[in-house]
Amino acid sequence: MVPASAAIRAGVDHVRHRVAPERQARATTSLEGEDPVQLGLVGLGRMGFNMRERLRAAGHEVVGYDRNQEVSDVASIADLVDGLPGPRIVWIMVPHGEPTKQTIAALAEVLSEGDLVIEGGNSRFTEDQANAALLAEHGVKYVDVGVSGGVWGATNGYGLMAGGDAADVERALPIFDALRPEGPREEGFAHAGPVGAGHYAKMVHNGIEYGLMQAYAEGFELLAASDVVTDVPATIKAWSRGTVVRSWLLDLLVRAVDEDPELQKLRGYVSDSGEGRWTVEESVRNAVPTPVMTAALYARFASRQDDSPAMKAVAALRNQFGGHAVETNEG
Repeated sequence: MVPASAAIRAGVDHVRHRVAPERQARATTSLEGEDPVQLGLVGLGRMGFNMRERLRAAGHEVVGYDRNQEVSDVASIADLVDGLPGPRIVWIMVPHGEPTKQTIAALAEVLSEGDLVIEGGNSRFTEDQANAALLAEHGVKYVDVGVSGGVWGATNGYGLMAGGDAADVERALPIFDALRPEGPREEGFAHAGPVGAGHYAKMVHNGIEYGLMQAYAEGFELLAASDVVTDVPATIKAWSRGTVVRSWLLDLLVRAVDEDPELQKLRGYVSDSGEGRWTVEESVRNAVPTPVMTAALYARFASRQDDSPAMKAVAALRNQFGGHAVETNEG
């Protein structure tokens, strides 16, 4: 198995090759009349590493920090802050929860009044107010940004949803413009509202994503079960153009089925990163019916059960009231 660090280094050459020429051309126009931005980036995993490359290709100066020193530009968060001129901008791209809280706390100790922190991970929107309040004690501003694009964002750009004060969002616009897709700003970036709005928008985005993926998955299974359709990959690929169900997600399914027509290399086990759950919880709190997103979330729960206790109970009940046959675990 190739070590993760080696895989990252191998991948970045590919990213630079594909991104740099088009981004360099864009840098001369998107930053016209503006100086390149200097910023720090904490977290150089799958997303953060590629974001650093895209920002640099657009002409910005990025100092990156990661606990994995093989990909880090500096040895510590303190070194990152020391290497940036004030007022500073530091973008956080680490896992949500405790890693983000710890990073915010560490930055609060070393940043100065007038600095800006952008939290671009998948944090729950309810955590943004606490993050902003902690930084505000030190005079540091805070913007939360929902980021969508995955590993493809390096070349295609990232969809961005920001939450925060208008002046703070405006200050970071050159960064957002470098990261978003080509085309009109409003088709790849939104100032969704005050602090918390960016992550709320990304949460709902991911809830919708759950539903879309589940619909494509159920269609794939139904095609595969049919005794009429004999070429499932070709059928799915034919939906890619001209149909009302075409989308980037469909393109990714076509790619996956091209590589493994019956998806035999994969287990039907699907985890969830939290945002689908939060979306459903918000739908309950606001009394908004979200049956598709809720069902998609529950389908993921079901995927993790090798032998469902609920289905055992259903089998037992059918046997009790109707004498229906059951399958047992006895040899």
